[in-house]
Amino acid sequence: MEEVHGIVDSIIFKNDENGYVVAKIKEEGKLFTITGCIPYIMEGQSLKLGGEWIIHPQFGEQFKVELCEEALPNTSAGIERYLASGVISGIGPVTAKKIVEKFKDKALDVLENNIERLKEIEGIGDKKISIIYESYSKQKELQNIMMFFQSYGVTPNQCIKIYKRFKEESVRMVKENPYVLTEEISGIGFKTADKIARSLGIEATSTFRIQSGIKYIINQFCGLGNTCMPVSKLIKDGLNILGVAEEIIRENLLASAYEGRIKVEAIEDKQYVFTIPYYYCELGVTKKIITLSLCNYNKLDMDIDKEIEEFEGKNNIKFASSQKEAIKGALSSGVEIITGGPGTGKTTIINCITQIFEKHGFRVLMGAPTGRAAKRMSEATGKEAKTIHRLLEMGISEDEEMSFCKTEETPLECDVIIVDEASMIDIVLMNNLLKAVSLGTRLIIVGDVDQLPSVGPGNVLRDLIESNCVKVIRLKDIFRQSSKSMITVNAHKINNGEMPVLNERGKDFYFINCEENNKILDTLVGLIDKRLPNYNKDWDKLKHIQILTPMRKGVLGVENLNKKLQQVLNPPSESKKEKEFRDNIFRVGDKVMQTKNNYSLKWIRIAGIGEDEGVGIFNGDMGYIEDIDEENNTVSIIFDDERKVIYETIYLDEIDLAYAITIHKSQGSEFPVVIVPSFMGPPLLMNRNLLYTGITRAKKLVVLVGSIKAVKFMIDNNRSFERYSLLQWRIEDVLSNVD
Repeated sequence: MEEVHGIVDSIIFKNDENGYVVAKIKEEGKLFTITGCIPYIMEGQSLKLGGEWIIHPQFGEQFKVELCEEALPNTSAGIERYLASGVISGIGPVTAKKIVEKFKDKALDVLENNIERLKEIEGIGDKKISIIYESYSKQKELQNIMMFFQSYGVTPNQCIKIYKRFKEESVRMVKENPYVLTEEISGIGFKTADKIARSLGIEATSTFRIQSGIKYIINQFCGLGNTCMPVSKLIKDGLNILGVAEEIIRENLLASAYEGRIKVEAIEDKQYVFTIPYYYCELGVTKKIITLSLCNYNKLDMDIDKEIEEFEGKNNIKFASSQKEAIKGALSSGVEIITGGPGTGKTTIINCITQIFEKHGFRVLMGAPTGRAAKRMSEATGKEAKTIHRLLEMGISEDEEMSFCKTEETPLECDVIIVDEASMIDIVLMNNLLKAVSLGTRLIIVGDVDQLPSVGPGNVLRDLIESNCVKVIRLKDIFRQSSKSMITVNAHKINNGEMPVLNERGKDFYFINCEENNKILDTLVGLIDKRLPNYNKDWDKLKHIQILTPMRKGVLGVENLNKKLQQVLNPPSESKKEKEFRDNIFRVGDKVMQTKNNYSLKWIRIAGIGEDEGVGIFNGDMGYIEDIDEENNTVSIIFDDERKVIYETIYLDEIDLAYAITIHKSQGSEFPVVIVPSFMGPPLLMNRNLLYTGITRAKKLVVLVGSIKAVKFMIDNNRSFERYSLLQWRIEDVLSNVD
């Protein structure tokens, strides 16, 4: 890291919300530009800056600030110039001159420790001293907070988040318990908090260190998709991370459970530990799904066979017996799960069920976990489908947590709820959905259980199916028109552990053999940039073609692929504004993805059906950068469902380029053309489930590029990461005690 010293000559731009600054600094008579997060900057300040020199494509050489420390002047002339700059409210050039004439080089010491002495100067009374004191204190407070945290490797953006959360209490709160940062500030982990704690002299065996570490370990484990953690694994990980005796970890584990911070549950001969939210979510889903399954529903006064025949006639189709059974079950049962792979008619079945219900005066609501999935559902049915969050009328609580207006007290007003892409629903969302389903409302859950499970915690669809709690219909027959697609045929082959049929002339599933990763990379770029758009002129290389890859790291991981693809598909141009943020360059026109749930981001709808405005952007939402506002230091993004969001700098760490995305992140999405690189990787990751999910995202064409050996390995490998969830056990346990 390079270091420069200088005086702030002028401030070109400053965003008071996030502290981002563009300023001119003078060092030994030379002017240069700095950019970065310096919320307390004022003209005339003397600064010591750490960072690196960069070349901006439009504005030339700049110093990108990572660390900043104010170097206060120590001479009378320097102090006067500093005070006269307006850095402190209530002090202008005239007052600054009077203060320095009175106190000489001790003037700043007076402001810091004995401000009442300013009354000795003519024209300064109590009111003016109050203004000066408030301004000086606030500025000093933020400087101290920034300097304190930056010395521990906390970034300026994170410092601003800490300050916004704790205000003037920031340093005190963290000194009392540094581990509060891991729970309250996104992006700050246990290791950073532990570094601060150890430097403050907090003992390795202190109670709040061990208990914070335990919670951190559980949260990290649940971040992989689990709702709970085996105590044996928690102890093992705790020994490595905390570096204390097993006895101390067990004592603090019991203390945390006793005080209600976590929940420990014994199942047969094993113990599992939960964070409180996931524990109560599992209990909530268990209670409600069983209650709904045992509820008496009003019998429908209709000839169901005749209704199905009428639908078949109007749409010139013929349902298979399993498809008819799914329709009849949805009409006669209170709760039903319909699961099946591509081409098995799930969407057509939803259409049939909806039309029959609405024909007989029932109000039907339709929802899906993501905006893209809801949009697809709307296009396929011709009726409005909402995200589950919108169905439940999501809002933000006073402590900025997700909350819903639709609950047990104010349930969804409908007779039937149909939920698609249910494999993506995690335990938290399912719990909130079920809370809002009133007794007597029919619930139809549709999804492909063979796809990857939800990004969030739990394995809800599979657990519900395997618990045998509700009626489940497994669709195996492929619709006649779908059977012509090799995407559909090969998806079922792969799911059955068979090799796909490759490169049939005139079909929609192709394989290009490449053995070396760099050659695979070059082939991917060539396909998306030229070969596929030339093959079909209607395919837009940005909107219609999507690369799905198994991994984030490596030559064929999303990070490297996105940098290569951005250079080709959206290269730098004088006409395109761009913004550098950490390791990414964001440019107008870039395809991007939201990488975590953010319940507070506001959006407005610029087109399409639905509310005009709302809050909440979710993990996996994709869109395009519409504009970069350099004056306000914001980035505006238009998402696929026509919502526009304006991002401040502090939220850009939640955005990634999305020319290539992981197969995990593609769940619930559908793209006209999907390209999947096939290469050897970690066995637990490179499995059949992953490949199946990737190719089923394609609507018109799949191209596999890579090694046939890797394709065969993934198909033969039916192992996957085990998810720890007790939902199935809970349901079975309750049902076993029901007469």
